[in-house]
Amino acid sequence: MEPKQLEEILKNALPHASEIHAQGENSHYGVIVVSDELAQLSKVKQQQAVYAPLGEYFATNAIHALTIKVFSTEQWKKDRLLNIAG
Repeated sequence: MEPKQLEEILKNALPHASEIHAQGENSHYGVIVVSDELAQLSKVKQQQAVYAPLGEYFATNAIHALTIKVFSTEQWKKDRLLNIAG
């Protein structure tokens, strides 16, 4: 699976997300989801929301490992500024 495919699947499943970024290869991926709605949920609920549309890909081992980071719009702006400045 290509990271762009992963982004498309999550964009369709999480329409309230303003940004979704994926990277990785060989069935190990990381995703960043920018969503004020998801950011208000507990970490467990955030992970469940992201994992849910990907179940079949875990079952076929197209995805073996997934790291998830969820940011609110405001947190994302701050994080990006810190990374640019650093």
